[in-house]
Order: sequence, then C-alpha cells, then structure tokens
Amino acid sequence: MTSSAKRVVAGLAAGWLLSAGAALADNATPVFGWVEKAELKPWDIKVKAKLDSGALTSSIDARDIETFQKDDEDWVRFRFELEDEDSGDTVTEEVERPLYRTLTVRGAGGRDERPVVLLNLCVGDTVYEEQFSLRDRGEMFYPVLLGRRTIGHLGHLDVSKTFIHDAECGENAEFVEHEPEEDD
Repeated sequence: MTSSAKRVVAGLAAGWLLSAGAALADNATPVFGWVEKAELKPWDIKVKAKLDSGALTSSIDARDIETFQKDDEDWVRFRFELEDEDSGDTVTEEVERPLYRTLTVRGAGGRDERPVVLLNLCVGDTVYEEQFSLRDRGEMFYPVLLGRRTIGHLGHLDVSKTFIHDAECGENAEFVEHEPEEDD
C-alpha cells in the first residue's frame, strides 16, 4: 500500500471514529442503568425496576389475580403488595383494570398464560403507560421487570450502571401514552 493510500485509509478511519464517538456522545437520548427506581402511578409507590432486554413485555408482582366481566368486557382484579423504596413500608392495593391481552410464556417450566394490563409508571421524569403481565414475583428480588417494549420508550440501556435516574414525576410530568404495536 502506498503512503498516500495509507493516509486515505487513516483519514477514513479517523472520520469514522469521530462520527461514532459523536453518536455515542448524543445527549438527546437518555441512558438508563439495568436497575432503576420507578414509581407506580397513581399510587406513588417507588419500587426497584430491573431493565431486562431478554424480556419483551414488562412484568409486575401481582397477587390474587382473577379475571371477571364488567360491562361485557374482560377485566382483571389483582393485589399489589410492594415495598416502597423511599419509606420502607409495605403498600397493599387492590386494583381492577381492563384486560389488555393474554400473554403465553413458554419456558423450561412449561407454558404459562398471564393477563396483561396497562399501568402508568414514572421512570426518570416521564410517566409511561405500558403493558405489564401480572405474575406473583414474590420470590424475585425485583418486583418490577421492564422489558424491551418499555426500554425502547425510555432510551439506551447501560448494563454496567444502576440507579442513574430517580423517579421524579410531578403533576406536570410528560405523559407517554401506550401505542399498540402489530403483535398487541
């Protein structure tokens, strides 16, 4: 390779590195750690949420899950029993929500059908209306798991970090409404 060809290759490589570095330094897209504090709205319960890129749909710890009919529609009744990360208190709430869809989960333990509802969750300074499958996560360390659908709304995931943001959503917080996807 001639010296002028080497200079061209070096110049192209330097240009590529600069553009890649500029893209990584883009501050417009927020970065979140693999564990963040989140707040369930409207109950204002702060919880630890694990951001899990291996899951598509988010999941939340729910107990006594039962489906029922209300105004000729399928609804779900369930109970939260969550530790508030700020106060340390266990908060119990009975909740009723329209059934959004049913999720089939296949794994080593077999096949599991889970109800999915829409819930509002504050992460960072924004409230997101997201899909949550309901499951007893009492044996899990994190009561809330945020899957790829939710992570895609948040921004970038840095798996080397935790607790980059606190959940700070006041009355004037931005609200991002759930937009159905093709497989919803």
